[in-house]
Amino acid sequence: MLVIKRNGDKERINFNKIKRVINRASVGLNNISIKKIEHYSYTQLYNGIKTIDIHEILIKVTADLISYKYPDYQYLAARLVMFNLRKKAYGKFNPPKLYNHVINLINLGKYDKKIIDYYDINEFEYMNSFIDHYRDMNFSYVAIKQLENKYLVQNRVTGKIYESAQFLYILVAACLFSNYDKKNRLNYIKKFYDAISTFKISLPTPIMSGVRTPTKQFSSCVLIECNDSINSINATSSIIMKYISQRAGIGINAGRIRAIGSPIRGGETFHTGCIPFYKHFQTAVKSCSQGGVRGGAATIFYPIWHLEIENLLVLKNNRGIETNRVRHIDYGVQLNKLMYQRLIDDKHITLFSPSDVPDLYNAFFSDQKKFKYLYEEYEKNRKIRHGYIKARELFSLMMKERTSTGRIYIQHVDHCNSHSSFNPKIAPIKQSNLCLEIVLPTKPLEDIHDNNGEVALCTLSAFNLGEIQDLNDFSELSVLIVRALDELIDYQHYLIPAAKISTINRRSLGIGVINFAYYLAKNGVRYSDGSANKLTHRTFEAIQYFLLKASCDLAKEKGMCSWFNETNYYNGILPIDTYKKDVDNIVNEPLYYNWEELRKNIKKYGLRNSSLSAIMPSETSSQISNATNGIEPPRGFVTIKVSKDGILKQVIPEAIKLRNYYELLWNLPNNYGYLKLVSIMQKFIDQSISTNTNYDPSKFSSGKIPMQQLIKDLLISYKLGIKTLYYQNTRDNNINILNQTFINNNDCDSGACKI
Repeated sequence: MLVIKRNGDKERINFNKIKRVINRASVGLNNISIKKIEHYSYTQLYNGIKTIDIHEILIKVTADLISYKYPDYQYLAARLVMFNLRKKAYGKFNPPKLYNHVINLINLGKYDKKIIDYYDINEFEYMNSFIDHYRDMNFSYVAIKQLENKYLVQNRVTGKIYESAQFLYILVAACLFSNYDKKNRLNYIKKFYDAISTFKISLPTPIMSGVRTPTKQFSSCVLIECNDSINSINATSSIIMKYISQRAGIGINAGRIRAIGSPIRGGETFHTGCIPFYKHFQTAVKSCSQGGVRGGAATIFYPIWHLEIENLLVLKNNRGIETNRVRHIDYGVQLNKLMYQRLIDDKHITLFSPSDVPDLYNAFFSDQKKFKYLYEEYEKNRKIRHGYIKARELFSLMMKERTSTGRIYIQHVDHCNSHSSFNPKIAPIKQSNLCLEIVLPTKPLEDIHDNNGEVALCTLSAFNLGEIQDLNDFSELSVLIVRALDELIDYQHYLIPAAKISTINRRSLGIGVINFAYYLAKNGVRYSDGSANKLTHRTFEAIQYFLLKASCDLAKEKGMCSWFNETNYYNGILPIDTYKKDVDNIVNEPLYYNWEELRKNIKKYGLRNSSLSAIMPSETSSQISNATNGIEPPRGFVTIKVSKDGILKQVIPEAIKLRNYYELLWNLPNNYGYLKLVSIMQKFIDQSISTNTNYDPSKFSSGKIPMQQLIKDLLISYKLGIKTLYYQNTRDNNINILNQTFINNNDCDSGACKI
């Protein structure tokens, strides 16, 4: 049998050579059968096959053998992919020296040409000395395919790869610390490189794929507030397109847009309402690709008391026609205590067009007492256009659409402002983002060059809890992550003035966690039974404490952020002062760190960053680190991702050893234990948390999800101070709802009605 080599030459097939490749990839791995891989692979060979196709067969055969019982096949398959990537990138297995590699890719236009100006040859030599290319062998199969498809610098048209993973990591570190003085920067580069290349710190897609390249927009999340004017709507659309094309996820606050039938120009004509403009935003979101890295996506936010609410809630569902549906964008409904109280008291919710009650709209975010007063006054005012709907009917419609689409998100605007980094009287929170964890101040723009508006950007990262051996590990990791992300704010480019002004002056960071399910399992505690409550409290106390301390220490060195006076931190108010005290009924745990000393230092020196923490979904970045997804329970011991490369299987960490400790998603009896853990985290987190709810219809006697249960979980989330709700997942997409809208005495006895 003849094979065709990469250079086109033909030679007789060498089975020993194939065996050597498999043996080389299997070093240090357990429960691997090389004979099995050979057997399944050799049956697919044929005369005249290309050697590159033989390698692909080896990869596919090995990947197919990945299972819960044999997890090391995922590392063997990954190594075979890595061998192939190295050949594609360098023409051989061993990478070149760092300096030569950088020069080559700058000449090819793939790397930022300034990299070579940052460091001299001796510094490149030192960095090269501590790069550990063997760390490439620690990726799982899913991780290496994500790297190949999304992160490694490449020509996405031809498929040509130009780098391997360790060059990605070292150059991210080198770029971020390039402005540090020569005496200290190589030390920070080494520590940060070690932290990210050993998966202790997880970086998001924009940083992994963009830092070191000529593209310099690395914020994961962009928040845009739209005013009720044509100029502002057009400016919003332009900003959406700019940031979607640069890999960002978008949150759009469109709550100010007036309702259909509202007068325009003193009654000269009638307004067409929200839907045509939502379609306009959807077109902007979908009009630009993200360079093959990920698809454009956005969420539109509006208040539940908007006059068009009944039409807005159904925009994603499959019923209706194209003219009254906007299905390819997601929605966030904004609620507060008064709306919940109307639900509990079985009263009506009065609907308004925000354009008729602008002071009410502003108070909705900045002053809850004023909102309640104005709302009740406007309800009595017959001169203002009203709509009326029973609260239970409206909440039931909202939860029905949330259940059927999974993508009607919830934002509790009062919690977002009362338990916030920011002073709501000066810088209120009026929206969140695509993934519901970023809550930062915004102001609408009338023009894309408007310096008076505010577009909020947030730079993300995460700690890998699976790599934490001791809570004090967060001390050094916090220093590294805060300093690196703070440098990123100055290193990146800004697409519009309003984004630059806001980001440079607020310097907001959102640092979260991945691998929470593994962290619980290896500590022998569970989501559902309360056993994880104390561990969660201690862990997230440590995270927020060390993040704040790192930012305060950086402020001593470089100065506080310019708009620090707009934060609650400026007045010495910390998250431990403003959380919903119902959390104390869940976990009775003292604070273990010296918060009063930290408070004094923050009041004295300020913070370098207006916000520090947010817990994001982290789906892709969790896979890169071979970690469980964010804070979510895994759906199985083997997770499956369908991609253009077929089915990608990943075994969760230590699945066999910890089988009896992992609590899988659909084994949770209900959402309550998970929501309690989120509320404990939210006690310390200064932004928000991507919080999912999950339902298995088969667990209910009727085989349908009772509306009563949906409403109860919503009330519990509000009662516990949870700021936002993200996806609602239904097992097997079996969307059956038992449409009961009442709240019975048992719900109120459990405390759900006492908000």
